[in-house]
Amino acid sequence: MWSSARHTLREARERILDGGPDPDDERFRAFRTEILSSWRRCQVVGIAPTSEDLPYRPEVERPQRLLRAAGPVIDRLAGQLGGGSVSILLADSEARIIDRRADGRELGDALDRALVSPGFLYAEEFAGTNGIGSALEERRPFVVSGSEHFRDNLQEFTCIGSPVRHPITGAVEGVLDVTCRVGDSHELLKPLVLAAVREIESRIYADASRREQMLLEHFLRAGRGSSAAVLSLNEDVVMANTAASTLLDTSDQAMLWDWACRMLGARDECVSEIRLARDVVVQARATRVGERGAMAGVLVELRPRARESRPARRVTVTRRPSGDRCAETDHATALPGRSLAAERLRADVDAALRAAGPLLVCGEAGSGKLQVAVHVLCARVGAGGPKPTVLDALTAHDDPAAWMAALIAALARGTVVLRHLDQLLPAVAARVEGIVDGIGENAVPSRVIATARTRGGDGPASRILDHFPVSITVPPLRYRTEDIADLAPLLLAARTRHRPVPRLRPATLRTLTGLDWPGNVRELEAVLATAALRSMGSDIGLEHLPAEYRSARDRSGCSSLRRAERDVVMEALAETGGNKLAAAERLGIARSTLYRKMRALGIDGNHLPGAVAPR
Repeated sequence: MWSSARHTLREARERILDGGPDPDDERFRAFRTEILSSWRRCQVVGIAPTSEDLPYRPEVERPQRLLRAAGPVIDRLAGQLGGGSVSILLADSEARIIDRRADGRELGDALDRALVSPGFLYAEEFAGTNGIGSALEERRPFVVSGSEHFRDNLQEFTCIGSPVRHPITGAVEGVLDVTCRVGDSHELLKPLVLAAVREIESRIYADASRREQMLLEHFLRAGRGSSAAVLSLNEDVVMANTAASTLLDTSDQAMLWDWACRMLGARDECVSEIRLARDVVVQARATRVGERGAMAGVLVELRPRARESRPARRVTVTRRPSGDRCAETDHATALPGRSLAAERLRADVDAALRAAGPLLVCGEAGSGKLQVAVHVLCARVGAGGPKPTVLDALTAHDDPAAWMAALIAALARGTVVLRHLDQLLPAVAARVEGIVDGIGENAVPSRVIATARTRGGDGPASRILDHFPVSITVPPLRYRTEDIADLAPLLLAARTRHRPVPRLRPATLRTLTGLDWPGNVRELEAVLATAALRSMGSDIGLEHLPAEYRSARDRSGCSSLRRAERDVVMEALAETGGNKLAAAERLGIARSTLYRKMRALGIDGNHLPGAVAPR
């Protein structure tokens, strides 16, 4: 009987989605407008009514502020609704269930079968019409009962969800949901949910006020009689004195909060040198405000460090240069970034500019190899010199003869960047090898730079790479995510017509720096282009990012602890120039242990970021 009714409802839903509701059909008039709108959204993203799979992310950091505020309210609500017929669910702002209270074993088993459990994502784009995801999508209380659920496996439940908003910022912190079987639903459940949400929001306000008061007290105490730049901040609030306001920009504030949270860990204070967005190196001291486990924020004191005077080399920066002449600018603008990896890359470029002969630029796909190659060639010819011709070896597969003619003509005119040289067609590899070998014998700086994923291999194209005496490895973005604060303004300026250029909100920047970026800078550029289009010229918030980029978690599945360990090992290897024994000594472990860690963490010892490798 139940199977037959479900089939009838599915037919009605399919008819609605195919041609719209029939005003003469009583079944269609039974569905509310908000339910029909949700069904159509589910149809657009391709959800199948019979599907049951959901993303599962149990290891993502839980929102402590929401849990602190909601915990006592849920405890009291669970006591009021005791008896086993009702379950209370709490989800975060991404619709991931983070808490569930279900007294009755029968209801708990039914929820488990439907994957209504902590760790599962109930966003509408994954789970269809439901009390959590649809409440987030509509940004208002949402009731879904029985056949109103888009997916069949949820149609035995009634769900009543309401967004929980931060009372100061207005941002949605999460969703409180009460779920029961259809036969156990009651008209008083919705007012009960709304009252509980108001209480949670009131507790968030009280918690925010207490935390802000603690931040203010520490800020005023540290600022008295101090010449340092002082700021007190957490994820929502920034207090800065005049010196800090002059020194910092918005991206620095987000970066400092992320840096302090990572560095403090189990400590109450940390000191380190960091590089700000304007290429200013400062001595930073971060102090915890509040108790461990209930941190109100951090107090940061900054003192600029005297920089070593060294002449800036004037070179081109444009990744896709316009016109036919090299422009004039410095390394910091051409190769932006405040990370240690970016600083090493700029030093490696300096070293390469002092060497004659062809240069090979290695790195993962999308890491910015072409940017570095154009940068170096324009530095060699000087400002006003001809811009390099870029030839992609992959296009030689279409017409080898025409490609070779283009290479010879380009060399006659000026400088050349050979992209993807490790994938060159074998039929022309021998001729290109002869050309590169002849150029390498000249005493003048080479007019040829090539890009490749890495050295190695035994094919004809790989043998050409042996004729490049010096190589630079561009670090992948996951090893220098703090550089996103410097890369984003440039990428946005190139991708949007809006002026002024949209900026990243602090929460957006924190989220982007927490991702793994397997596609590197190219992937970041695509994400920012989408976000800029959605923001329509306003500052870019989390809601403007594609859905899969809104949670600060490595999409590769890498935990934050594993990522931190990988970063430490990578830094030790880079500091020692890839010397495994020296890196092991620096880490305080045996060399055999280092090798095991490198294998476990997926670190290729022959492809380390920031290494200039003479051949």
